[in-house]
Amino acid sequence: MIVRMPTFSAPDGTRLAYHLRGTGETLAVLPGGPMRASEYLGELGGLAAHRRLALLDLRGTGDSAVPADPATYRCDRQVDDVEAWRVHLGLERMDLLAHSAGGCLATLYAARHPERVRRLVLVTANPSALGMRATAEDRLAAARLRSGEPWFAQAFPAFESWLTGDGDFDEVFLPFFYGRWDDAARAHVEPEERQTNDEAGERYFGEGAFTPDATRAALAALAAPVLVYAGEWDGGPRPELARRTAGAFPDATLTVQPGAAHFPWLDDPEHFVREIVAFLDADRATGADPAAARPAPVSGRGRTPS
Repeated sequence: MIVRMPTFSAPDGTRLAYHLRGTGETLAVLPGGPMRASEYLGELGGLAAHRRLALLDLRGTGDSAVPADPATYRCDRQVDDVEAWRVHLGLERMDLLAHSAGGCLATLYAARHPERVRRLVLVTANPSALGMRATAEDRLAAARLRSGEPWFAQAFPAFESWLTGDGDFDEVFLPFFYGRWDDAARAHVEPEERQTNDEAGERYFGEGAFTPDATRAALAALAAPVLVYAGEWDGGPRPELARRTAGAFPDATLTVQPGAAHFPWLDDPEHFVREIVAFLDADRATGADPAAARPAPVSGRGRTPS
């Protein structure tokens, strides 16, 4: 249930909004898109029953104001927004979850403010901030895993044409982004255009947004455990790219959700919530500080738009 829509001021004076869902300890959530209003995240498959979700509308999206300077839509320029939000929330350190393109912003935040992250969850996250990106062949290879679907014969040629630059975006291939192309998936797609700021999305990955070598070096100071969460059928990132993403963090675990694509909380909500809560609560029983724990090697569990 939506409790209220609080706001705060970004360092440049832009008024930013966020939405609170559920009760319990706060989990700060960054949306993807890029630059899609947090509305599409819903309650993350029921995660709001275990955490108070604070879902940020990035500048120029949802209920947040449009900035005076559109150059501030660039991903790295929004790191200061996240830090101002943490201060506003009154969190000394925060549990932070990011989806898709929001993973770039979360990664940059963790690199710049490693001491402010308690635990980090990257859900089907775009790894551009680390100098990696899903390729057209990655996406096509993942799409071929769906060859048994009744919609595949029509969807795959259109998808291939779009990825190779020979065709336009076509709604016929949207099923590739979902593990189940059902009524819930169709309802999730319907408001996407309304929820997304296209101009902001084009600027988000603008030139100069990422300095991968510097980011990787800075992440060496991140003591917080990281969960890199991938979908078995997602093409951006595929599980192998997600594994490489996990390797950029000192203490990271890779989890692959079976039968899931880019929105795993829709594909199997119970599985998704169980995995995320287990990660967030891993230190609760002992009262240990996750930032003080010894870094663990990357591991894999499960079966092996941005």
